[in-house]
Amino acid sequence: MVDTISALWQLLEQVPDPEIPVVSIRELGILRDVREAADGQIDVVITPTYSGCPAMGQIEDDVKAAIARAGLQARIITQLAPAWTTDWMTNEAKAKLRSYGIAPPQCSASDSDGNLNATYSIASPAIIQRAGGRLSFESVPCPRCSSHNTTETSHFASTACKALYKCLDCMEPFDYFKPY
Repeated sequence: MVDTISALWQLLEQVPDPEIPVVSIRELGILRDVREAADGQIDVVITPTYSGCPAMGQIEDDVKAAIARAGLQARIITQLAPAWTTDWMTNEAKAKLRSYGIAPPQCSASDSDGNLNATYSIASPAIIQRAGGRLSFESVPCPRCSSHNTTETSHFASTACKALYKCLDCMEPFDYFKPY
């Protein structure tokens, strides 16, 4: 059973996110667990980036197809709690997002105790970071030219988990993956 679980982890590491194909569902933190259930079956646990994520059906289909191609069997469990957070993204995912032209989250969504320490401001093109009761603002750097001279043009971009920004130096638009 351990060999099967290990093989599934390796296999599912290669399943791309259908909306951002340069990162895997594991790198984004959508793939939460592969484990033996009490009934002896293997469960693959996935968590949506937000409860209304339209890609979850495609992700489940892609996971099922990858498992079937490998001749393995597993149940797919969609787990909503705890809610997905950008804290689950790997550093590799953030680097791949940046290379792809999407600015990754600029701060942690929660502190080590799980308390919210950052929110995304609708009114400001910046991250509001809570530190010792104070608010500080952090700009979103352009993934193309690294300039911090950027502005939010729409709170929602190609997906609800991203905002649309524009770099005022290179004039290129880009998505920003909002911290959750």
